[in-house]
Amino acid sequence: MLPTLLANGGPVIWLILLAAATALVVFIERALFCHRSQINSAEFLNGVRTVLKRENVVEAISICDATPGPVARLVKAAIVNRDKGRERVREAVEEAGLTEVPRLEEKLNLLATIAQIAPLLGLFGTIIGFIEIFGQVQESGLYANIQLLSHGIWQSLICAAAGIAVAIPAHAGYNYLVSRVNKIVLDMERAAAEIVNIVTENGK
Repeated sequence: MLPTLLANGGPVIWLILLAAATALVVFIERALFCHRSQINSAEFLNGVRTVLKRENVVEAISICDATPGPVARLVKAAIVNRDKGRERVREAVEEAGLTEVPRLEEKLNLLATIAQIAPLLGLFGTIIGFIEIFGQVQESGLYANIQLLSHGIWQSLICAAAGIAVAIPAHAGYNYLVSRVNKIVLDMERAAAEIVNIVTENGK
């Protein structure tokens, strides 16, 4: 079935397949990145708090270095700047957050773009198929039959279906990744507020 679809889909079907492959690669890479970035921030902060209460700053920084994700890097920024006052700690955490958020959102625009253009590529293939059909009708006149027109009809239907078939999961994948990123950012905001309190309390 697939070879038949590829053979009759025309040149546009290859563009749609390229878009589908790109969307799949981006989704998998971003999903894995989000999975690695999300940690149990409450448990992590409790561990850091316990270590800092023992005045063991080096161990606290080592814990941050060993823990993946943006929350750990925010916490490390706060610990490194703990002796510079509450305002400087807050600024350091905000600066770290401004660096981390773009990393989380990287390539999401590409996935959204593919979700938007895939139906347009399908429509483009459909129009090319209709152009072929009308060309055959004009050339054959009264002698045009379904066999002559079948390739153009195939191309129109295959491209339209393929464009929609790529757009639906790409759009769903984009929304899923955005929700994951928003959850991580929320964890970052909570962790930032808590670590500022932790390091300034310990610095007193």
